[in-house]
Amino acid sequence: MQIVIIGAGAIGSSVARELVLYDDVEAVRVVDSHSRALQDLAERLPGPKLQSYQVDARDRAAIAPILGGADCVVGAGSGPVGPMLASLALDHGVHYCDLGGPASMLGAEPALADRAREVGRWIVPGCGLAPGLVNVLCLHGIEQFEYVHSASIRVGDLPLRPEGPFYFQLDSSPDKLLEDYTQSARVIENGALTTVEALTGVESIDFGDGFGHLEAFHTAGSLSHLAEDLVGRVRFLDHKTVHWPGHASRMQFLLGLGFGESRSIDVRTHLTYRDLLVRRMRQRLAPSGPDVVLARVVIQGTIDGRDRTLVFGIQEAADPASGDSAMKRCTAVPAAAVARLLASGAVPGAGAAPPETILPGGAFLETVRSRGIHVREHWLDGHVPASEAAPG
Repeated sequence: MQIVIIGAGAIGSSVARELVLYDDVEAVRVVDSHSRALQDLAERLPGPKLQSYQVDARDRAAIAPILGGADCVVGAGSGPVGPMLASLALDHGVHYCDLGGPASMLGAEPALADRAREVGRWIVPGCGLAPGLVNVLCLHGIEQFEYVHSASIRVGDLPLRPEGPFYFQLDSSPDKLLEDYTQSARVIENGALTTVEALTGVESIDFGDGFGHLEAFHTAGSLSHLAEDLVGRVRFLDHKTVHWPGHASRMQFLLGLGFGESRSIDVRTHLTYRDLLVRRMRQRLAPSGPDVVLARVVIQGTIDGRDRTLVFGIQEAADPASGDSAMKRCTAVPAAAVARLLASGAVPGAGAAPPETILPGGAFLETVRSRGIHVREHWLDGHVPASEAAPG
């Protein structure tokens, strides 16, 4: 099978590294407008499988020939070009998946679903860590219960050596982070779909293993589609981001001053407050040390008349061998697994949907584990809240 990756940045290059390791992947074509990024990737991944193309992702005519004979396209670049790339993939009869949230893709181009069904291919947004892996774990766990009371997702990327004042380092897009911190989050409360403000609902959560008590708070972006699907199936559903204590209050203060607004700073410039904040975040919050990804998916429900709690736990450190951060690995491994499953024809049907609703959960989980992401799974008696469901 042959897979095209649009974007040779931090995540795209990690997805490429994952895909070349699969024996059944014959070629990985990577597209990026920056020659340096492609050169760095070629130096890190020598061998016949990798093929590089210096092309702007917005240039539809230039990208079209690269898709010839491909089985799947992975969008690992900027979000706004996603719908165009998905449409182009369908023109060539190729599956498409990316790392963005389902809302941005499925909401922006609903007609893509009809076209995808017509050509017998899938468009699958949100295939990284969150949204992505944790959503698949959540739905896979829910399907093991007769009745589900609640489902809770807790996930975060933390620096191992936190420094004030934010106790945080940025290993992803600052634009995406600000979206998650400024938009409302979808949740299910008492069986009804509703929204809550981001950076609220702060709770203390214990991950053990020397991390002590961390904080978790509502953020947008990961439950847009899953929440709609689970209305009527669960009484409570939420997603919270995990960080070192104090991060939420500091971000609330910063955003409360208006630095998340898309409003011009001055009539003499088109620069917005948000633009300024994004620039400073890139400059001041760049990764300066190792990180760790912590995730916990907790489902409370009933099986054979007994109250039980199912817990999935992930604790992944940076990979010193490849130089990849924990966040890059935990994003790239699921994305590569989705692309390979689509390219191999292992996902029946066609259309547009997030991975949790179409992937064979067991096979996906097995693939992720085989690539070194240690997803632990254990059962507890009774209903145990996410804040107390310590890893097994």
